[in-house]
Amino acid sequence: MELFKQTSINWIGKRWWFFGISFGLFAIGVLAYFMRGGLNYGIDFTGGTLVIVKFQQTPDLDRLRDSLKSISATPPLIQTFEEPSRNKIQIRMQTALGVEKSSAEGSGESVSNSLRQVFDPENMGSKQLDFNNVGSDALNKSLLEKDPDNLRNQNKTTQEIEDYYTKLAQSLLNFRNKTSDGLVPSLDSLKNAPGVSDAVIASLQKDYYAGPFAILGNESIGAVAGSDLRRKATLAIGLSFLGMLVYIGFRFKPIYGVAAIIAIIHDVAITLGLFALTQKEISLTVIAALLTLVGYSVNDTIVIFDRVRENLRLMRKESLFKILNLSINQTLSRTIMTSGFTFLAVFSLFLFGGEVLNGFSFALTIGIIVGSYSTIALASTIVEWWYRVTEQRSRA
Repeated sequence: MELFKQTSINWIGKRWWFFGISFGLFAIGVLAYFMRGGLNYGIDFTGGTLVIVKFQQTPDLDRLRDSLKSISATPPLIQTFEEPSRNKIQIRMQTALGVEKSSAEGSGESVSNSLRQVFDPENMGSKQLDFNNVGSDALNKSLLEKDPDNLRNQNKTTQEIEDYYTKLAQSLLNFRNKTSDGLVPSLDSLKNAPGVSDAVIASLQKDYYAGPFAILGNESIGAVAGSDLRRKATLAIGLSFLGMLVYIGFRFKPIYGVAAIIAIIHDVAITLGLFALTQKEISLTVIAALLTLVGYSVNDTIVIFDRVRENLRLMRKESLFKILNLSINQTLSRTIMTSGFTFLAVFSLFLFGGEVLNGFSFALTIGIIVGSYSTIALASTIVEWWYRVTEQRSRA
């Protein structure tokens, strides 16, 4: 199937237009980088807080995201954790600008307060504590003070009383965390916990209530990627460039490999420039998209170079200028169809894929457009320029 038949566009003759467009895009990216303060690295590179929350009911993710914006430098990354029916959500947040990195406990308290304002507003000013978020020390201390089973009047020693309520508190928390999967629907359900009396339940109902969510896991994490991953990511991309340079140079000629690598660097640089301009977050998924872009772009370039090699054998008397133009026109339908269908897929992902995949799909959407452009407009132009300059030197 061919979209265009017998096209005769003079691509190489428009090389200065292409160089001007590329230079303009590159300049915009450089200016955006310095004016916007560089790239917007995500939690994978800067560190932050990782929190796992379980809800009684399926939460509204948009409300959840809005409730956490005030304590996160960038929109938090929210993902369903484990099976959707368990209503567990994983939240990754970057530390807010101007705020010192707090401990895991402090971060968890900030998250809890923010969530309570949205999902549990009726208990914001209540003196009762949320049993679903209480720790063992606080629960043990409360039971010791209240002494609901009246052990002090049974001639029990202080140590025996402490051991009893420590064991009772652990039994209650085990029921909450293991039997009820981290969240009890009501305090009445605690009657099923081993060793729990009605007096204990009555005492708990005075001081506690069963909240609509529970923070199951909470930790402050360092830069998962940080400088080390940035170095490794740069090294991975650099090694991929080197490997493609060797392969293309071996299969064709060294200048073809150099042209392909310059086109790829052009694609990655412009894509990163647009990330700097829009201040979209650079995460591990974006790095994966850039590596995908590298492979996709060089594949299109190799298709054109392979057609150039075939035409060089069939049209030995024709100039390289004409053969390059002919080869690009002959593969134009294939390039546009392949890139077009891929673009529709990733653009749909960009529009409807949600915030989690937004950076990944944005990188691929921009990368496919720029990659298709560089394949047609830059790689072959560089090859033609090189042979024209070397031929002029040989004549001189």
